[in-house]
Amino acid sequence: MLTRRIRSAAILIATVAAAVYAGGLWFFALVAVAASLASYEFVRMMKRGGYRPFWPLSLALIWLLLVDARYPTWGLVRPALTAAIIFSLIWQLFQKDTPTPVADWALTLAGALYIGGLASRFIALRDGPQGIGWMALVLLPTWLGDTAAYFVGLSWGRRKIAPRLSPGKTWEGTISGWVVELATTAIVGRFVGLSLGQGLLLGALMATAIPFGDLAVSMMKRRVEVKDTSSLIPGHGGMLDRLDSLLFAAAVVYYYARYAVGAR
Repeated sequence: MLTRRIRSAAILIATVAAAVYAGGLWFFALVAVAASLASYEFVRMMKRGGYRPFWPLSLALIWLLLVDARYPTWGLVRPALTAAIIFSLIWQLFQKDTPTPVADWALTLAGALYIGGLASRFIALRDGPQGIGWMALVLLPTWLGDTAAYFVGLSWGRRKIAPRLSPGKTWEGTISGWVVELATTAIVGRFVGLSLGQGLLLGALMATAIPFGDLAVSMMKRRVEVKDTSSLIPGHGGMLDRLDSLLFAAAVVYYYARYAVGAR
């Protein structure tokens, strides 16, 4: 199991690193594929719970949000959201055999906004000034913190942090992840011009947000009684399992860069 996990992680890291370095449409394509797969897993999970969100419309909205992040001057967000609200409601009016039309409509939009809205921050970060450095601030603290939390929790974890949502997550593992995230953000932040204090502040914000990204997907999985969002990635579960923390991290880093240090 551990060997499969390490092998899969190595392939994923190499693929993401290459796409981040290449930037442009290569990076856009990677984010679009990952978001599409995560959206499919989200819809399939909800169907396991008895709901029927309309995946084609959700997927279309995700792509529009990603395109808007790539080409912000086109002004796609408002018309895209307006059209999605109208067409998703119209679609549900014709679904006479569903017992949960309102929930299905809400999940169609919520899944797209959750995945597409947060994934679009990856593109906005990479396309801006010092894009590689800011993406490193998303990826490295999250990955290294997650790795530390996994191994420390596995070896020494005793106190459960949220047994109802994620039985395997412990305080020992979570705190070790916080420490690694703080240290990594302080170091990597220097490469995009952050002072030590700014890097530590960003690290504290990320360390606070990242566990909630993981717990949010755990909440969804517990609701529909599945262990992983899929078995797409050997040893790691599904694409949404791999993106959950990164989505929250990308949002924190993007808005910190934009409003706290004026780098966007």
